[in-house]
Amino acid sequence: MAAKDGVGKYGERVAARYLLDAGMVLLERNWRCPEGEVDIIARDADTLVFCEVKTRSGDSHGTPADAVTPTKVARLRRLAKRWLAVTQLSTVEVRFDVVCVRPRRSGPATVEHLRGAF
Repeated sequence: MAAKDGVGKYGERVAARYLLDAGMVLLERNWRCPEGEVDIIARDADTLVFCEVKTRSGDSHGTPADAVTPTKVARLRRLAKRWLAVTQLSTVEVRFDVVCVRPRRSGPATVEHLRGAF
Protein backbone atom coordinates (compact mmCIF):
# COMPACT_ATOMS: atom_id res chain seq x y z
CA MET A 1 0.00 0.00 0.00
CA ALA A 2 1.36 3.40 -0.91
CA ALA A 3 2.01 5.85 1.92
CA LYS A 4 -0.65 8.16 0.44
CA ASP A 5 -3.23 5.35 0.66
CA GLY A 6 -2.30 4.72 4.28
CA VAL A 7 -2.75 8.39 5.15
CA GLY A 8 -6.14 8.39 3.41
CA LYS A 9 -7.36 5.29 5.26
CA TYR A 10 -6.19 6.78 8.56
CA GLY A 11 -8.09 9.98 7.77
CA GLU A 12 -11.26 8.04 6.99
CA ARG A 13 -11.04 6.21 10.33
CA VAL A 14 -10.52 9.49 12.19
CA ALA A 15 -13.41 11.13 10.30
CA ALA A 16 -15.75 8.21 11.00
CA ARG A 17 -14.97 8.35 14.74
CA TYR A 18 -15.43 12.13 14.74
CA LEU A 19 -18.85 11.89 13.07
CA LEU A 20 -19.97 9.11 15.43
CA ASP A 21 -18.85 11.17 18.43
CA ALA A 22 -20.87 14.10 17.00
CA GLY A 23 -24.00 11.93 17.15
CA MET A 24 -24.24 10.97 13.50
CA VAL A 25 -25.17 7.44 12.41
CA LEU A 26 -22.87 5.92 9.81
CA LEU A 27 -24.81 4.11 7.09
CA GLU A 28 -21.98 3.31 4.67
CA ARG A 29 -18.21 3.57 4.51
CA ASN A 30 -16.43 3.45 1.16
CA TRP A 31 -19.63 2.80 -0.79
CA ARG A 32 -18.68 1.87 -4.34
CA CYS A 33 -20.41 1.60 -7.67
CA PRO A 34 -19.04 1.62 -11.24
CA GLU A 35 -18.97 5.44 -11.25
CA GLY A 36 -16.85 5.83 -8.11
CA GLU A 37 -16.81 5.81 -4.32
CA VAL A 38 -18.34 7.81 -1.48
CA ASP A 39 -16.15 7.92 1.62
CA ILE A 40 -18.93 8.12 4.22
CA ILE A 41 -22.72 8.20 4.04
CA ALA A 42 -24.32 9.10 7.36
CA ARG A 43 -27.52 10.26 8.96
CA ASP A 44 -27.55 13.48 10.99
CA ALA A 45 -30.99 13.54 12.62
CA ASP A 46 -33.36 13.64 9.60
CA THR A 47 -30.67 14.61 7.08
CA LEU A 48 -28.75 12.22 4.86
CA VAL A 49 -25.11 13.31 4.64
CA PHE A 50 -22.63 12.40 1.91
CA CYS A 51 -19.12 13.05 3.24
CA GLU A 52 -15.91 13.53 1.33
CA VAL A 53 -12.93 12.94 3.60
CA LYS A 54 -9.68 14.72 2.77
CA THR A 55 -6.49 14.09 4.70
CA ARG A 56 -3.30 16.09 4.33
CA SER A 57 -0.16 15.71 6.39
CA GLY A 58 1.17 19.07 5.19
CA ASP A 59 0.23 22.15 3.22
CA SER A 60 2.60 21.71 0.26
CA HIS A 61 -0.38 20.65 -1.90
CA GLY A 62 -2.87 23.03 -0.25
CA THR A 63 -5.34 22.47 2.54
CA PRO A 64 -7.49 19.35 2.68
CA ALA A 65 -10.52 21.39 1.57
CA ASP A 66 -8.57 22.68 -1.46
CA ALA A 67 -8.57 19.10 -2.78
CA VAL A 68 -12.35 19.18 -3.21
CA THR A 69 -12.41 20.38 -6.79
CA PRO A 70 -15.47 21.15 -8.90
CA THR A 71 -14.90 17.80 -10.62
CA LYS A 72 -15.05 16.00 -7.25
CA VAL A 73 -18.17 17.93 -6.28
CA ALA A 74 -19.92 16.91 -9.51
CA ARG A 75 -18.83 13.28 -9.03
CA LEU A 76 -20.11 13.17 -5.45
CA ARG A 77 -23.46 14.62 -6.51
CA ARG A 78 -23.77 11.93 -9.23
CA LEU A 79 -22.84 9.22 -6.72
CA ALA A 80 -25.41 10.54 -4.22
CA LYS A 81 -28.13 10.30 -6.88
CA ARG A 82 -27.00 6.76 -7.65
CA TRP A 83 -27.04 5.74 -3.97
CA LEU A 84 -30.49 7.26 -3.51
CA ALA A 85 -31.75 5.35 -6.56
CA VAL A 86 -30.25 2.07 -5.34
CA THR A 87 -31.70 2.48 -1.85
CA GLN A 88 -34.96 3.91 -3.20
CA LEU A 89 -34.84 6.84 -0.77
CA SER A 90 -36.26 9.85 -2.53
CA THR A 91 -37.92 12.12 0.00
CA VAL A 92 -35.03 12.88 2.31
CA GLU A 93 -33.07 16.05 2.93
CA VAL A 94 -29.50 15.68 1.65
CA ARG A 95 -26.36 17.53 2.68
CA PHE A 96 -22.81 17.36 1.35
CA ASP A 97 -20.03 17.70 3.92
CA VAL A 98 -16.26 17.68 3.79
CA VAL A 99 -14.28 16.33 6.71
CA CYS A 100 -10.69 17.62 6.71
CA VAL A 101 -8.17 15.61 8.72
CA ARG A 102 -4.64 16.72 9.54
CA PRO A 103 -2.46 14.15 11.30
CA ARG A 104 0.02 15.54 13.82
CA ARG A 105 3.44 14.24 14.81
CA SER A 106 2.14 13.58 18.30
CA GLY A 107 -1.33 13.58 19.72
CA PRO A 108 -4.63 13.23 17.94
CA ALA A 109 -5.24 14.53 14.45
CA THR A 110 -7.08 17.80 14.01
CA VAL A 111 -10.48 17.58 12.33
CA GLU A 112 -12.44 20.30 10.58
CA HIS A 113 -16.02 19.43 9.63
CA LEU A 114 -17.40 21.61 6.85
CA ARG A 115 -21.18 21.08 6.93
CA GLY A 116 -23.04 21.83 3.73
CA ALA A 117 -19.75 22.53 1.98
CA PHE A 118 -21.35 22.32 -1.47
